Amino acid sequence: MPAPANAARAEPGHRLTPAPADLLGEYAAWLAERGRGNRCFATAAAAFLRRWPDVQSFAAKQLDVMLAADQHTRPFITFLLLHDLLRPGYDYLAERKFAALVDLARRTRLEEDLHGFIQAATELGFSAHVRSRAAERVLARLLIQTGHRLHELTVSDLQELEAAFRARAERRGRDWSNDRGFLHAAWTVLFHLGVVPVTPPNRRRADHTDHAHHFGGVPAWLAGRLQDYATALTGTHAPSTVDGIAIRLAHFGRHLAVIDPDLDCLAGIERQRHIETYLAAVATARTLRGGQPISAGEQRSRIITLGRFLADITEWGWPDAPPRRLIFSRDIPKLPRPLARATGLRVGELRDLELDCVHEIPDTGAWLKVPLGKLATERMVPLDDDTLALIDRIAQTRSPTRPLPHPKTARPTEFLLTHLGKRVSAAALREELARAAETAGLPKTTPHQLRHTWATALINSGCSLQALMVMLGHTSAAMSLRYARLFDATVRADYERALTQVKAQLGSPANPGKPPTMLPITDITSTSSSWTDAPLLKSRLAGGYCLRTAAQGSCAYAHICEHCPNFRTDATFLPVLAAQRADTAALLADAEARGWGEEAARHQRLLERLDQHMAHTEVS
Repeated sequence: MPAPANAARAEPGHRLTPAPADLLGEYAAWLAERGRGNRCFATAAAAFLRRWPDVQSFAAKQLDVMLAADQHTRPFITFLLLHDLLRPGYDYLAERKFAALVDLARRTRLEEDLHGFIQAATELGFSAHVRSRAAERVLARLLIQTGHRLHELTVSDLQELEAAFRARAERRGRDWSNDRGFLHAAWTVLFHLGVVPVTPPNRRRADHTDHAHHFGGVPAWLAGRLQDYATALTGTHAPSTVDGIAIRLAHFGRHLAVIDPDLDCLAGIERQRHIETYLAAVATARTLRGGQPISAGEQRSRIITLGRFLADITEWGWPDAPPRRLIFSRDIPKLPRPLARATGLRVGELRDLELDCVHEIPDTGAWLKVPLGKLATERMVPLDDDTLALIDRIAQTRSPTRPLPHPKTARPTEFLLTHLGKRVSAAALREELARAAETAGLPKTTPHQLRHTWATALINSGCSLQALMVMLGHTSAAMSLRYARLFDATVRADYERALTQVKAQLGSPANPGKPPTMLPITDITSTSSSWTDAPLLKSRLAGGYCLRTAAQGSCAYAHICEHCPNFRTDATFLPVLAAQRADTAALLADAEARGWGEEAARHQRLLERLDQHMAHTEVS
């Protein structure tokens, strides 16, 4: 019978079998040191050596033969394993149970490596149970089979043991969740120690390209089309996003299987029979775990995902696409009113925060650097003292770990939120938030509700829409308005303030002969006595001036007339041009003093243009 594929390999560290008498003497001393052993143990060991004088030949036997060794023989096999005399293959090591293997390894070459492993697992925050089981169930077996020291282990060694654990589970008709968890923990510790160069694979998503496991209960014809759609999205969407889309479309597929089992083509989907019944089913859907109603956000996601799917396949020209539109904006449920305050980060951005995310900027305080997020925008958000103290506390108590590869760039990154040697998952953050809300007596709360409420509170406290856009990382005002609801009081205040300025600039309709008046400086900014001293972006206009926040940026229409080739002036406008030039020179000096390079350049261009107009007017 040929040896198993994973039987012992000729590697350094594999001892040659001593003479039988010498080997039995070592075994007797090993037993005596542990207060064990009797004549039955010695007899069984001698019988083993008579049958397999070259003890490594034992590994060539079938697995069931190797496992058939009786209770008196197994201690001798354990002794051979711990003393580099036998490497039986991972299949045997995965099946075999050892009593206190870490303790049995004392005074062998394994002891130092096992101790170092357990110490590193302790630093990462693993529980005593997990670190002892990972050391015994994973690391000890790796060291025995390979004959290597801890620092010599490789990813291939871990993968071979993983295959053995999987095969064992299949033979027994069980899952391998326990072994998988201990293997994942051991792999994490080895990465932290710098032994292996990569983090352990995601335990829940082994393959991002095959989504068939999501489509259980979906008719085969539809599962195939949904798989085609998910595959088409992989080039433009993150793997986790594609997984979410596949999961939500599967709900629709299972709905179709129930209400219309004879349906066999996407083109046969009807609004009344299929879509409207699905909308009703989504409104009453419950979670698989716990049986609670799904959130309004999940309801929206299921319907939006289905609508996007139907729109995409129509746009892509799929021949079996429905002939008309089936999902409308009115079908999407409204989100409930937010319940809490937060910092405005998306949950993905929170997970991606780095250890050095806080930046102290002179004269402006502490700012949080938010990494590239949903819209590929990077931004800075101001921090208050309480939030700054919280971040400092997290940094002090986080799980220490070797820099982890960034999921987007693979760059080694020290993340702020780590636990057990890896990034805190989005699911863990949601669970902690839900637990905190329950403790506070609030309904279940999601991270995005906190972002929504934070934005609403800011804009209702007078924050400009442009500044809010910057802090939220939005690229359009419409996006910010969708997240931050303007309450009636805010709308009323903005309306009255704008109306007051318009009346002051244009004059009262009741007195059409009255010349236009400027709004007093104190109504625009209370921080300066002259509008040119305001800490804002400034422009002189023909009949007044414009003040803009830095977040708004320079107006695209500022000074446009003076640069237009159709602009004409003459000597009668020289006093106006001279006043504009004086203001522009003052604004240039102000921008340079504040370090506003683009603003200074804009004013410099206008200054040069005004000089040209004035010179031409004086000559003519």
